[in-house]
Formats: sequence, structure tokens, C-alpha cells
Amino acid sequence: MEEPVKTHKDLRIWKSAINMVEEIYKLTNQIPKHEMYGLTSQIRRSAVSIPSNIAEGAARNSRKEFLQFLYVALGSLAELETQLIIAHRLHYISSFPGEMIEEIRKPLVGLIKALKRKEYK
Repeated sequence: MEEPVKTHKDLRIWKSAINMVEEIYKLTNQIPKHEMYGLTSQIRRSAVSIPSNIAEGAARNSRKEFLQFLYVALGSLAELETQLIIAHRLHYISSFPGEMIEEIRKPLVGLIKALKRKEYK
């Protein structure tokens, strides 16, 4: 039986997003130093935004607000995916981490759908 969710730190999606941020930081170390304040910075900010918005939304008082922040996190994930595609096409990173993106997208969308179902009951 799963433990009840007390804070954002109990959410599996938040934990996965934190792990992804760690991997993104390692991955962006491959990007040339002249991109430190450009693409590298953008990629890292987008990645950090995902668990940050999940946390902020979970701390809000309403399901509606939580959903709003989950949608922002989903938008940041799309932004991150786009930036990683650019980095890969410019040959700044050796491989595109599509699986990692999907490992966040699928449960995030699932959580959004579950919260929306509860909203309309």
C-alpha cells in the first residue's frame, strides 16, 4: 500500500523530475562553454522549472491551482525537449534523451487527467 501524499516530496512525479534535473546538468556539461549563458542556461532553467512548478502547485490550496502549475510544468517540459533537440542537432550533445522526457511527460499527463476527473465529479 502506498503512503499518503503529505507534500510534493511524496509525489513520484516530483522525485522523477528531480532525478531528471540531475541528469540534465550532467548532460549539459557536454555543451561548449561559449553556450554557458545561452543554450546551457536555457536548458537548465527549463529542467529546474518542472519540479519547481510541481512543488508550488502541490503547496497550493486548490486542485484548480495545482492543475494550473502542472500545466506550466508540462509547458516547461516541452520547452526542455525543444532545447535538447536543438542541442542535439547542433551536435552539442551526443544523444537526444527522448526516453527521459517521456518518463516525465506520461505520468505528468496522467496526474493532470486524474485531477481533472476528480474536478468534474
